[in-house]
Amino acid sequence: MAKKPKQELYLVFGGELKDPQIIEFADLDRIDTVGIYPSYRKAMDAWRGASQKSVDNAFMRYVIVHLHELLHPGKAAPAKSRRKA
Repeated sequence: MAKKPKQELYLVFGGELKDPQIIEFADLDRIDTVGIYPSYRKAMDAWRGASQKSVDNAFMRYVIVHLHELLHPGKAAPAKSRRKA
């Protein structure tokens, strides 16, 4: 019997940073939540689309958070699923 793959969840969000050298958002009330995605590839596509909209603003930053790793600490998905598309 084939083992069912573990569910992966990725959150994509961003906002304006206080300093472009570190990820500390200037205004948490203005965070842009792009969405939650079932695969790294889909999350990367969403991240790329959101990032392109603010490419001229060095203070804007979007990130991908591996929610499945937060839900199940110590049981991280294999590195293979983290590779770029």
